[in-house]
Amino acid sequence: MQILDGKLAAQAIKEDLKIQVAQSAVEGKKIPHLAAILVGKNGGSETYVAAKVKACEEVGFKSTLIRFEEEISERKLLDTIDDLNRDPDVDGILVQLPFPNISGKKK
Repeated sequence: MQILDGKLAAQAIKEDLKIQVAQSAVEGKKIPHLAAILVGKNGGSETYVAAKVKACEEVGFKSTLIRFEEEISERKLLDTIDDLNRDPDVDGILVQLPFPNISGKKK
């Protein structure tokens, strides 16, 4: 049985991605872009999303962090997700859970 060093494997993958992204940039190709949505102030969620933003930075991906207060309406949240879905520059969307109960009120 061979034991895998997860941190070492992850670092190797990140280094490979970094090279691929840099090459894509040189060739004028699109750079991957992750958008993350964070609602409220949950320490665990903030730490997780910060790690994703940092990982994007390490490999050369674009990242956008959108923060909302707990009082955001469901409509506003859904509209934001829809806008991101329609944005051709955004390749992935992370809606971080859990988030506080959101209201149906329009804001």
